Amino acid sequence: MSADLDLETRASADDHQALRLWLRLLSCTTRVEDQIRQRLRQDFGTTLPRFDLLAQLERHPDGLPMRELSKRLMVTGGNVTGITDQLEAEGLVLRETRADDRRSFIVRLTPQGRRQFKRMAATHEGWIVELFAGWTPAQKIQVYELLAQLKTHLSKDATT
Repeated sequence: MSADLDLETRASADDHQALRLWLRLLSCTTRVEDQIRQRLRQDFGTTLPRFDLLAQLERHPDGLPMRELSKRLMVTGGNVTGITDQLEAEGLVLRETRADDRRSFIVRLTPQGRRQFKRMAATHEGWIVELFAGWTPAQKIQVYELLAQLKTHLSKDATT
């Protein structure tokens, strides 16, 4: 493994425990994300951003405005437009002009897009289960609860 893939190599034993913990979380997240990216490319010929956009639309059967997709995916409007263009050309999404604002578009899954996403999502879930198989159910619950506490703490800090 190269040093740039293992973010923990940036920390030493002398560094604060919180810094080492943050780098460990980042390293694990990066490794999981890299695996998912590779598998999506290999098994479905798609990218993680495309999968994420389809996932957002699957949760919203009436579609989402382009601006809302951009906000939810935390990417620029240009990125969402590019991905939407590709998915629309493949028949996976529809882009419709909003009745209340002709300058804005709603993006929806097509029936074909819904079917394809369901296949990808089922496989994706299996990958996640596999990648976290190194922990017992009790360990998964413990980590989940600890991360929930951290998220709560970080949310409080963001509002002060």
